[in-house]
Order: sequence, then C-alpha cells, then structure tokens
Amino acid sequence: MLSDNPVSQRAKAHFPTVLLTLLSIVQALALELLWGYLVEQNYLYEWTFPAILGWLQITATLLGILLIWLIYSDMVLRLSWLPRTIDAIFPFLVGILEFAQISALGASTIGLWFILLAILFASMAWISQSSMKRARLASENKDFFENVRPATFRDHLLTIIPAMSIFILGISIWITENQGWFALVAVLSTIGLLGYQMWMSHLYTQRSYQK
Repeated sequence: MLSDNPVSQRAKAHFPTVLLTLLSIVQALALELLWGYLVEQNYLYEWTFPAILGWLQITATLLGILLIWLIYSDMVLRLSWLPRTIDAIFPFLVGILEFAQISALGASTIGLWFILLAILFASMAWISQSSMKRARLASENKDFFENVRPATFRDHLLTIIPAMSIFILGISIWITENQGWFALVAVLSTIGLLGYQMWMSHLYTQRSYQK
C-alpha cells in the first residue's frame, strides 16, 4: 500500500488532467499530420488499387489514434494511481510512434507501417498494464479491483498474439515487397482487429460504470 501523504494525494488528484492534456496535444499533432497527408497525396483521389490501399491504411491509422484516446481516457476516469516520471513520458513515446506510422503511409512503405503499428499496439498494452499495476496499489481503487484478478499469462496472450501477427505481416510484406491483394487483406484484417478492440473497450467501460 502506497503512502497517502499530502504530496502523493495531490499527485494522484492532478495527474489525470496533466496526462490527458499531454495526450490531447500529441493526438492533435498526429491528426494534423494525418490531415496533411490527405491533402498532399494526389494519388488518393484516383480510382486505383494504391488509392484503395491508402485509404484503408488511413482508416486503420485513425482507428488506432481513437483507440489510444479511449484507453487513456478510460483509465483516468475509472482509476487513480501514484504516477512515476515515466508515466508523463508515455504520451510522447506514443506520439513518436504515431508520427512515424503516419510518415510510413503508402503502398511502398506498407511493410514498415505494419511493423510500427505492431510496436504501437504492444506499447499501449504495456503502458496500460503498467498503469493498472500501479492503480491496484492505491486504496481509492479497492472497490474496482475487488472482483478483478491480476492479469495472467493467458490475458497477456490476447495482446501478444495480435501484436506479433501484425509484426510478422509487416516483416513478410517488407521482405517480399507484396503490395497487392495480400497487403489489402492484411489491412482489412487490421481494421477489423482495431474495431473489435474499440468495441470491447466500450463494453468493458459500460460494465464498469454499472457496478
């Protein structure tokens, strides 16, 4: 159990606002960069296979940005924890990965785009798990964790397997330079995975509020 001295209480009280402010700035910059790509890339407005692939990549990227916001906002609304210095650095790490992924949009770099998406997916899972472990130590969250067991290896597999699958897809496309139907199906599958994760996050949040 962590000490409840006045300093730690202030940190726990103000950190959610600081965290969401940092994340909002990072996400806004990511959306601005994504919008700039939409405006500058003329190939997107032609009826071609690369254009279809490009729009699907953009859709997946946007879903990823929205999912990250949902995960972070849900954590700070439901839980309280004593932050560490690295907790304030996490949003910048997420931002760097998002900016790199947006820069890798396009058929010619789609393999790298998949690899960066896998790293971002795994990083968010690690950040979420790290924050949950800290939150479990805070007395304010006792009611929430009363019926929530610590994550097991099986629970981690639900994150490891999708992240590894996306990473392997990226490596395969990068090595083979396959930018055709295989890449298209891979992006569609990724969109389905991100959509599923958003839906599960929605259901989990709704159940938490009803307890």
